[in-house]
Amino acid sequence: MPMLLCNSQKWQIFLVQCLTMFQGKPHTFASNQVWIAFAMSYLQGIALDHYTAILCFNPSHPLFTNWQAFINKFSSKFRVYNMVTEAERKLTSLRMSINKCFIMFVVQFEKEAYETGWNYNALRFQLSKALSKHIHDVL
Repeated sequence: MPMLLCNSQKWQIFLVQCLTMFQGKPHTFASNQVWIAFAMSYLQGIALDHYTAILCFNPSHPLFTNWQAFINKFSSKFRVYNMVTEAERKLTSLRMSINKCFIMFVVQFEKEAYETGWNYNALRFQLSKALSKHIHDVL
């Protein structure tokens, strides 16, 4: 789970992995400081450099004691800036290949669909466009 954060799309995955760990072991991760220390221990590259610079030059920064401040600070630098636009781009370019597992395709489609906020009809149309011909033949 090392987090280089050169790929901004990995930021959300990193956060989900951290929160899953925190929820799975609530006694181990009982405070904001422990959450932050855990997440920080996985930072690498520019993300670690950013954290280190803040620690050296502003050791009383709220991001060291407040999980939301940590998230806000790093999100401002490393997140995808418009999650909806990014999800729409991925959804409209998504195509099921002939050898791709249908369930894997649907899960990927649902992930992006959730982020778009599109209504049922728009999603149904986009899913129909994205399905491979051999699936359309069955339908």
